[in-house]
Amino acid sequence: MHSQPRPTIHKPDMEILARQGLRLPSPVLSHLRSAGIYCQPTVSIEHQHQSRKYVLRGVESGGAVAALGAYSSFVDEIGNQLTWLQRVDSIQVNGVHAIVVAPVLIRLEVVRIERTYDLLITRHSLMELANDAKPRLESSVLFYGRRGNLEMELWGKDSGFCGAVSPVFYTRSGENAELPTRFQRAVAQVTAAACCIGCHHCHLLVPAPIAAEQTESPFVENPVARSSGVAVVCEHRSI
Repeated sequence: MHSQPRPTIHKPDMEILARQGLRLPSPVLSHLRSAGIYCQPTVSIEHQHQSRKYVLRGVESGGAVAALGAYSSFVDEIGNQLTWLQRVDSIQVNGVHAIVVAPVLIRLEVVRIERTYDLLITRHSLMELANDAKPRLESSVLFYGRRGNLEMELWGKDSGFCGAVSPVFYTRSGENAELPTRFQRAVAQVTAAACCIGCHHCHLLVPAPIAAEQTESPFVENPVARSSGVAVVCEHRSI
């Protein structure tokens, strides 16, 4: 298996990148704030008192305007979607969408300026310490792509390709920096998320499956659906 080419970064800088996420220049941060885009890539250690164990907590957040976008979310170690702990509804758009907790998290963070993308994929896990001390957060970089390009307006005329395409990244020497195969689908989804203008929904995290016995609860049904033999559960959404 060939190792993935990465930009040359000193070890201390790589550790900061793995833990804190993309380090953006002040002008980019200023434009994101001005556009009302809030992206929170932080991963934290939390203690579950009832089960007496530690877990990692992450937040799916972000969105876009036409000129730029930023998004961060999580998948499991093989690239499959994780179920959220809690969905967050808000009047504001391009902000926090859901919260996830798990023992291991793979974070995908993307920042887009027009058709140019930066992508960071990192792995986060808990390192157990002696004497039952609080575990330490172990973070590592799996892929770091800078100034990738995708000549499509996913926020406009090419929106039909959202979730099916992702940027192309190169090394400084001009070689193709291939994405890890197991994360290609997730990268396409987070690319679409960074192009989602006025985003108010999740792109990666998903709701937990509903147990079969729960579907038999007496929810409100649509009379038309009842006559056709299809039960429809009314969903109340915050606006």
